[in-house]
Amino acid sequence: MPRKANPKPVDSQLFARYRPLPGVPDELADASGAMRPGWAGLMAHLSALSAAETKNAFARGAQHLADTGVFFRKYGDRSGAARDWPFSPVPVILPEAEWRSIEAGLIQRAELLELVAADLYGANRLVAEGHLPASLIAQNPEWLRPMVGVRPRSGHFLHFVAFEIGRGPDGGWWVLSDRTDAPSGAGFALESRVAATRVFPDLYRNTNVLRLAGFFRAFRDALENLRIDPNSRVGILTPGQLTDTYYEQAYIARYLGMALLEGEDLTVENGCLCVRTVAGLAPVDVLWRRMDGIWADPLELREDSRLGTPGLMSAVRQGHVTMVNALGVGVLETQALMAFLPKIAQVLTGQGLRLPNVATWWCGQEGELAHVRAHADRMMIGPALATRMPFESGAAHAIGGQMRGSEAGLHDWLSENAAGLVGKELVTLSTTPVHEAGVLVPRPMTLRAFLARTPEGWQVMPGGFARVGASTDTTAISMHNGGSVADVWIVSDDPVDPVTMLPPPSAPFVRAEPGPLPSSAADNLFWLGRYVERTEGLLRLVRAFNSRLDEAATEPLLAAIRAHLKTYHVDAAEPFPKGLRATLASAVYSANQIRDRCSVDAWAALKDMEKSMARIARTTLAGGDAAMVMSVMLRKIAGFAGLVHENMYRAEGWQFLTIGRSLERAAMISDLLAVVADPKSPEGGLDLAVEVGDSIMVHRQRYAVLTSRESVIDLLALDARNPRALRFHLEVIGKRVHDLRGSEPDTSIQALEAKVSALRGSIAAHSVLTLDTAALIVAQRQTLDLTAALHAAFMH
Repeated sequence: MPRKANPKPVDSQLFARYRPLPGVPDELADASGAMRPGWAGLMAHLSALSAAETKNAFARGAQHLADTGVFFRKYGDRSGAARDWPFSPVPVILPEAEWRSIEAGLIQRAELLELVAADLYGANRLVAEGHLPASLIAQNPEWLRPMVGVRPRSGHFLHFVAFEIGRGPDGGWWVLSDRTDAPSGAGFALESRVAATRVFPDLYRNTNVLRLAGFFRAFRDALENLRIDPNSRVGILTPGQLTDTYYEQAYIARYLGMALLEGEDLTVENGCLCVRTVAGLAPVDVLWRRMDGIWADPLELREDSRLGTPGLMSAVRQGHVTMVNALGVGVLETQALMAFLPKIAQVLTGQGLRLPNVATWWCGQEGELAHVRAHADRMMIGPALATRMPFESGAAHAIGGQMRGSEAGLHDWLSENAAGLVGKELVTLSTTPVHEAGVLVPRPMTLRAFLARTPEGWQVMPGGFARVGASTDTTAISMHNGGSVADVWIVSDDPVDPVTMLPPPSAPFVRAEPGPLPSSAADNLFWLGRYVERTEGLLRLVRAFNSRLDEAATEPLLAAIRAHLKTYHVDAAEPFPKGLRATLASAVYSANQIRDRCSVDAWAALKDMEKSMARIARTTLAGGDAAMVMSVMLRKIAGFAGLVHENMYRAEGWQFLTIGRSLERAAMISDLLAVVADPKSPEGGLDLAVEVGDSIMVHRQRYAVLTSRESVIDLLALDARNPRALRFHLEVIGKRVHDLRGSEPDTSIQALEAKVSALRGSIAAHSVLTLDTAALIVAQRQTLDLTAALHAAFMH
């Protein structure tokens, strides 16, 4: 059990050098310059580390994030470039007593927003009585008219919310923005915590930091309890891998054991939401939506949406699915709503806000417009109906009286667009220590807090994560502007109990079976297997080509190999062929589509290969040197294959991955044999086939003679025990398809089985004399034709 935190002050050299910004509240030091509660242990620990030890400690956190592939994408960046998670190793520390006060304010705010949502889609009292301008709702694209009059099946509009909060000039906490539609960041908070424990393992163990697992366990159980049908499943709806927080969505899905689904994975049948799986349609009772609500249904919401599921709104209206959160709650994120929330709180609850939001004025009112105009130098002014800060969306806005994103003058801009603008007070945010060049320096920060609804009420994640600015500019802390992210430690005076995601010991053990495999996941696993196997096969061919470059007698064979490689869009004459890198990139793309099902080690192995190929491509290697490099890459790809073979659970996903690998290997070896085992092929082709088939030792042991067409065809085409042979992999495909067929296969599955059986039989019936070039070409074509049959059987 963690020891009780040491309450004594620490004479820390780091703290002694720390200089808070004048007139700015600071998380480490109070107004008198004294260290705040909870920081003493961290300061003592950092002070005891040498420069080298500090560097190594920080590197452990960075290495963890690199190994697990944590990334984010800049919002609005059309390039879709993935960026490393900008982790700041020094955590933000808050005492538990202060956090409990913050919790109470956040819970009150979450309940208030629930009431507002219920009113906007129900009685509409707030607009009718003049507490909210009708235009801010009626003209708001986030207010979804099809939701009017629809009561969520669960009885609640909100189940998971987030708030961006900051400490203001008076030392109190303020709400800067509300996140209610599809709040992001919970997974990043968890990964930041894991990274922080890598940086400070001993300190974390011996400090009474409130754990995060209990929050996630309570939310997972709450989602499970929302199901009506116990045989249904809980899914997480994602816009796909190009969204800015895709990694976090995949990570949360894996951590909670839920299916990560895209809109095309879902369909509505008889008013019920179902997921397309390889075993048919499976009901989805609860859907945690990580996609903005407006894109969820192209039939009733945005008709241009390619992300949503047609008919989803109908399933919600009929009460056949619980949406988390309900569609339409994005209206609660509207910037202008903050101007009215203090009064709305009094109207709906009879209480003031325990945690105030930043002062906000809607410019559609004459008095408020005059106030904003007079105090523009102390405000951020932007679109009233926006749900993001204007500097994140690129919209025209003004900060401190200076226009950005527009050539218009400030006062003319205000006059022409008054009803569409809102002014928000520029809050001087508190600062937190950041380690730079061996010293701690103050940087502005905000904290993102997360709340989950449970049967016992709202539960607040003890910490969340802090966004930390890259400079002393307290108005710019966005990661898109170079900011970073720090873990937040809520420190108790008393020892804390370890919390895990496991059920209580008193609960009986029940082996959990994997749920049905979504068709899209099966498709990506199948193609991952094919692309990885194709990469290996091409690497072997390119290595064989380069190892023979210095042998003049092999010129005809080299020309044949090069022509053969070009059918795979690979130019063997390039130092490191672009076609090879493109093939591996396709494998990485497929793996990224199933990040919730791809192990950390397997993903790291693929990315390591991709980085190595990119690095080698910048060299000018050829001949023997290039062949040696190809050997290194082959060992790397063999590492990935070993991870899959040894570690992957033998469920449906493994079956499809294995079918993909076997199909590609069978097709490639029959294709190669058709070229090099033809009577008219150049001399040396048979030896090359045995080398590419990684069967040199077996050939020597089996035949003890030089290669002949008969021995090569026997070993690489007809031998059912050689894992490099055509027949071996047709047998593998047959076994895997049989395991997938189910008790009552439909006609498409029976058609696939028939095709596999016929191909296996035809190859088994051949001899080394009858399996000629024409037969090999037919075998390759029929092997590739199995792809369409497989898709028709399982991925419709």
